[in-house]
Amino acid sequence: MERVQSTKELMEYISKMNRENSVGQFFIPGKGRFTLVLQEEDEPSISDDVAANPALDKMITESKQQYQQGLGYSTKELLESFTSRDFMS
Repeated sequence: MERVQSTKELMEYISKMNRENSVGQFFIPGKGRFTLVLQEEDEPSISDDVAANPALDKMITESKQQYQQGLGYSTKELLESFTSRDFMS
């Protein structure tokens, strides 16, 4: 069991937690024993995905340019373009 003497040590301990190391027990003098459970990590952002995939960056850039040129549809426009025949097999 980890002995934590300061808030800095506690934050270091927490920052080392991840999906594989998601349960930790530590002792704080004068307070007692604690069990900490990491329930979920932050989901990756679109920025993270773009940084990891240059093709995605290119696709988003092209999409923005086409939208600015009036070549795209809004979600509302797309939904209004459907008829009941589009959903029949």
